[in-house]
Amino acid sequence: MRMTVNEESKIVGIWLTNAEKNDAELRESLKPLYKQYHDQKYLVAVYMSGEQDLYENTRDLLLYNRRRSAEKEVQAEKAAGMTMQM
Repeated sequence: MRMTVNEESKIVGIWLTNAEKNDAELRESLKPLYKQYHDQKYLVAVYMSGEQDLYENTRDLLLYNRRRSAEKEVQAEKAAGMTMQM
């Protein structure tokens, strides 16, 4: 488990591994910590390790975003070309 506290934005990030996220006793033991920070007006975010491949999912997301950006750029150029022709 890793915990980060950002005083400026009042956010607490708690990162759990696969083993930790499946440990009911550990998760129950964190409830007082959640309450402590909630009472201090912090947002507590718990991040749990996933089951899928991080590299592949990140690569796929970046490729999708690049393709989508290129599509929008082409659409904008076409729209600008249509405007100039009128």
